[in-house]
Amino acid sequence: RTEFALKETMSSGGAEDDIPQAERKTVTDFCYLLDKSKQLFNGLRDLPQYGQKQWQSYFGRTFDVYTKLWKFQQQHRQVLDNRYGLKRWQIGEIASKIGQLYYHYYLRTSETSYLNEAFSFYSAIRQRSYYSQVNKEDRPELVVKKLRYYARFIVVCLLLNKMDVVKDLVKELSDEIEDYTHRFNTEDQVEWNLVLQEVAAFIEADPVMVLNDDNTIVITSNRLSETGAPLLEQGMIVGQLALADALIIGNCNNQVKFSELTIDMFRMLQALEREPMNLASQMNKPGMQAEKPARRENPHKYLLYKPTFSQLYTFLAASFKELPANSVLLIYLSATGVFPAGRSDSEGPYDFGGVLTNSNRDIINGDAIHKRNQSYKEMHCLHPGDLYPFTRKPLFIIVDSSNSVAYKNFTNLFGQPLVCLLSPTAYPKALQDQSQRGSLFTLFLNNPLMAFLFVSGLSSMRRGLWEKCQDYLRKINRDIAQLLTHSRSIDQSFLQFFGDEFLRLLLTRFIFCSATMRMHKIFRETRNYPESYPQLPRDETVENPHLQKHILELASILDVRNVFLENTLDDY
Repeated sequence: RTEFALKETMSSGGAEDDIPQAERKTVTDFCYLLDKSKQLFNGLRDLPQYGQKQWQSYFGRTFDVYTKLWKFQQQHRQVLDNRYGLKRWQIGEIASKIGQLYYHYYLRTSETSYLNEAFSFYSAIRQRSYYSQVNKEDRPELVVKKLRYYARFIVVCLLLNKMDVVKDLVKELSDEIEDYTHRFNTEDQVEWNLVLQEVAAFIEADPVMVLNDDNTIVITSNRLSETGAPLLEQGMIVGQLALADALIIGNCNNQVKFSELTIDMFRMLQALEREPMNLASQMNKPGMQAEKPARRENPHKYLLYKPTFSQLYTFLAASFKELPANSVLLIYLSATGVFPAGRSDSEGPYDFGGVLTNSNRDIINGDAIHKRNQSYKEMHCLHPGDLYPFTRKPLFIIVDSSNSVAYKNFTNLFGQPLVCLLSPTAYPKALQDQSQRGSLFTLFLNNPLMAFLFVSGLSSMRRGLWEKCQDYLRKINRDIAQLLTHSRSIDQSFLQFFGDEFLRLLLTRFIFCSATMRMHKIFRETRNYPESYPQLPRDETVENPHLQKHILELASILDVRNVFLENTLDDY
């Protein structure tokens, strides 16, 4: 490789021997580092995706080599230009790999600061036009590298809520795809156009726009901020459990997605993260120089897009095994409902169906088996009974599905804290169908004000009013926290989870969602309401007159009081 690189770059009049020894060594060292870095990077694919310890030392080694490589090409750019023929797109490739490393480090640790690091590398590639000359070379595979860089950059920007950058990138990517397909007449044109359609739908998934005075869109973040979760007041007796691990599972048939994230998964993962801190790294110091925050800020997450039953169970078992003492495992299921095929005389944990898991086999074949014998249970389905073994440790389950009620028939076998929050199984026909753009229930858990505006029939809002309502909603959350902790008849599981900020916020938002739907004029059937296991005492929580008064007050601020029932208590 080295000899070839040197020979390739010899001037026609010169001879190989004219190259000074030091410069020859520079090229040799660079080729060694480049090969080593590629070898380590490719090895990342072979690391197990679950289990939190095995991968760390390997990642560290990979980072170290890329750090050396990056600094080396900066220090010896002149020699590498002259003797190796280093092209700008090759520098871009190194920067892009470092960006990918940071992004994967974020996926492995759930530490949002690493997203900022990935962003800074990806941005630099664009600002310094590292890939600009690629289009002049007659090599379609190089253009594909550029297109993939754009797609990866867009994912990082979406996760950081940098929607203005996303829009610019989508426009640039669109031009690049057009140029690529025009020049090379390739077969992957349909796939790249699908990427554009997916990201366009993803950006437009929010049902309500918040507008500045000049009508530009306000970017709202839904990660946990300092003022996010209601504070625990003195005298509140709550458990000391901490949320340590979460499985976020997306398996809805027709939901907006980008990369391997459905919009529901995207919203839920943000509800389980704090606002990122900026580690303020510059282009010249990548790698692990950036100081890691002192304590793990966010619970660790696994993001599973359309997993099979065996994949889901493997990740679940790995999380369960590694869960520290006094910690909680959260399972979030956003999936199509699977209903029992036949009638069953018993009412066990496998008799109510559950939610869909991905079948790698042909579904028609599976259906044929059911029709032959209706006494068998659904195979490609996560039944409530499948989760029983994991209730040996504190478990917090959220099910957003048309068959979420299957999980109402849970039994707490081991006496550990256990809560299931269950979505409505159907929404009123009068409510325009938004399911493709994400579930209303998950939207309430991620951005309750936006969900409230949507069910109130509002599609846009001025920033000033939005902020006023957010303040009022914080007050409502504080009051819900008091209702829960002061309740005489509430199941202790709720209180045991209430000490954790993320779970506290999810529980208060769940109660706000449930109370809102119960007061809404068009939500009139039982299946339109969220439920929980164990059940909440209604009169002290979701139908509490004090809370209902607050919801009417919020509706008044927005001038939508007519959407809600005034004297709700009389209607029951």
